[in-house]
Amino acid sequence: MLRIQVKKGVDKVLLRLYHSSHKKEALKFLKKIEAQKGKTNPKFIKLSNQYASDVLGWIGYSPWLYVYSAISGSFKEGWIPDNYYGKIVIPELKGQYGALDDLNALQNKLFTSALFPDKAYYVNGLWTTKDYAVIPQKKVADVLFNSSQDIVYKTDNSLRGLGVHFFSKDNFEINKVMALGNGIAQQFIKQHVFFEDIVSKSVATIRLTTYIDVKGETSLRSGFLRVGRAPDTHVKSVSHIRVPININTGELSKTGYDTNLNTIEKHPDSNYIFNKRKIPHFNKCIAAVLHLHKQMPFSRTIGWDLTLDKNEEVKVMEWNGGHNDVKFGEATQGPCYADLGWEKLWKK
Repeated sequence: MLRIQVKKGVDKVLLRLYHSSHKKEALKFLKKIEAQKGKTNPKFIKLSNQYASDVLGWIGYSPWLYVYSAISGSFKEGWIPDNYYGKIVIPELKGQYGALDDLNALQNKLFTSALFPDKAYYVNGLWTTKDYAVIPQKKVADVLFNSSQDIVYKTDNSLRGLGVHFFSKDNFEINKVMALGNGIAQQFIKQHVFFEDIVSKSVATIRLTTYIDVKGETSLRSGFLRVGRAPDTHVKSVSHIRVPININTGELSKTGYDTNLNTIEKHPDSNYIFNKRKIPHFNKCIAAVLHLHKQMPFSRTIGWDLTLDKNEEVKVMEWNGGHNDVKFGEATQGPCYADLGWEKLWKK
């Protein structure tokens, strides 16, 4: 009995901290947005409070609705606040299955797809091929560099662009890689010229978010392009530029966003103008992730990070089955999930 009471007390404290951190983050973004756009219409703040209380069951879900309203210049019923998504939607629609995305070595078991550029996995002291045959350490370099001079090594549970390391055949030292911890070695992708024109040093990422319904049908819900800054070796959350994608046409929005959610119309380093630019083979990208999601239906929403290589082939760099980002899509394209009844899940 005491143990149960202690657990309940700890859970209550953790829940309070969770929502407090979300409120702090949302209000920080709101302040930065208002520094560029001016104060958010009080009418939208009032509507956000009412919607959070009356529809979502708690006014504590309103801060992210303020942010969405400030970005879109309106209030829209059906928006899903990020903390509501994390504490209400994810437990109901994913459980623990979404967390499998943290274990990179399971990727080929779950999806069995050539779309992932996996070369090898390192887990618990063992190196294996993508088909899980153990590789003797002295043969690892031969496997990794049998078709290219460069690889990317990503540690398990790497977030926000952290835990990403680059190695060439010349500077590869197996002990240094193993010291990084469990992870995945992927072939370095040479990106399509469309993305190369935006910024050349880092590989651009198309983030597509899909949903699978109770009939097993998958649908695309949102999409945006993430590109790095000129000095970046890869796209990082601390510096990236995001540009919404029209998911019906593949066309980039006229407006992109920096890390403070301030609006820009061209890349700050290359001066690449976003307006009227259309991602090539976008339908191929959509078809790829809709098919892949059917192989992992237990995580009902998945955020996919993919790109096109120089040969116009889709390459899926990773899948995000846990707390994938819904904030940006909701604010710039949403509501993306208004037809799914998520606003009622809190009543269960």
